[in-house]
Amino acid sequence: MNTLLDRFLHYVSFDTQSDERSLTFPSTDKQLILAHELTEELLSMGLSDASVDENGYVTATLPANCNHPELVPVLGFLAHMDTSPDASGLNVKPRVVPSYDGGDIVLNADRGMVLSPTAFPDMLKHVGEDFIVTDGSTLLGADDKAGIAEIMTAVDFLLHNPDILHGTVKVAFTPDEEVGQGVDRFDVARFGAQFAYTLDGDELGSLEYENFNAASVRFAITGKSIHPGSAKSIMRNAGLIAGEITTLFPADETPRTTEKYEGFYHLTSIEGTCEKAEVRYIVRDHDRRRFEQRKDMARAIADFLNAKYGEGTAEVDVRDSYYNMREIIEHNMELVDTAQAVMRKSGIVPLIKPVRGGTDGARLSYMGLPCPNLFTGGRNYHGPYEYVVVQAMQKAVEVVVGIISTYADHYDRH
Repeated sequence: MNTLLDRFLHYVSFDTQSDERSLTFPSTDKQLILAHELTEELLSMGLSDASVDENGYVTATLPANCNHPELVPVLGFLAHMDTSPDASGLNVKPRVVPSYDGGDIVLNADRGMVLSPTAFPDMLKHVGEDFIVTDGSTLLGADDKAGIAEIMTAVDFLLHNPDILHGTVKVAFTPDEEVGQGVDRFDVARFGAQFAYTLDGDELGSLEYENFNAASVRFAITGKSIHPGSAKSIMRNAGLIAGEITTLFPADETPRTTEKYEGFYHLTSIEGTCEKAEVRYIVRDHDRRRFEQRKDMARAIADFLNAKYGEGTAEVDVRDSYYNMREIIEHNMELVDTAQAVMRKSGIVPLIKPVRGGTDGARLSYMGLPCPNLFTGGRNYHGPYEYVVVQAMQKAVEVVVGIISTYADHYDRH
């Protein structure tokens, strides 16, 4: 298992789906199986301190080989092991489509599932390159096993090319990113990096150092159940009130109607009876001021319902999840500038864009480890139309190696 492709195909054979309803950490034990596999591989490569801790974090160190390692910032590279709860990750059957011809790729004829540039025009950017696709029954797992494979391959390359000078490099593979708790127990101080990059982006060249400010909102509705035959002016139907909540948020500020820097309110669940109901939303915005206004709207809706139906009808719990890492990265723009320069040197056009979501890097940035996000080459994450381009993965390895060597060259000389 020496090549980037071999590694990726091996890693996606592990079912590492996380579980947002679990009360354990990691949320699923099966993530630990891959964690131990990765630890053994790192040890076999010669990284003698490779280990997996009780929380499922895999960490390892590539020692410096440059002349003045004490002058070179310690860089970290991270990727997550889990796959999304949105689609099965069990028995993934990846298929390599060599030299993509620009047409449709049939994923599953029996199900009528076709990966088509009509629906996914970005496919046409990679005509002549090699795609890895699913069989239409599971996700692929490029999010984020492509990132893992790329980091592993970059480290392996540096070990086999000692003429490329580098500082100390830290590696980490984390669980549960997809359920929002990936770095809840990550020990930044123990990890020992001064700066880091996650490899959890998508298309070739993407470089992300902005993400949503994020919060979760839970409405708990208390109704008053009365026999419907004598309910006039008495019944308070919690289920109907739950449905009313969805009409009080702006209809044109949902994920379906927004893009780029536009924030949204996203209904994630609604359930209930006449007596009790619950409504859950997630709230997102890149701008901190608008983010606070969105949370205030949720509170205002609860106040409105209590005024309309009686005090105690609606309780709302608003909890922040993560914040826009730009506020931290702006003070560490060398990370972004270096990545851009390396990409251009590798013939890649940098695509700086906001993340319409969050990354472990956003959380880590606020934990003292500035951490922008690099591309992996995958697309259409979290479902059976997911694919990854082999040549884009190779470019990701090239960028990781380039960033590491650029830092060593700059600081070792100065």
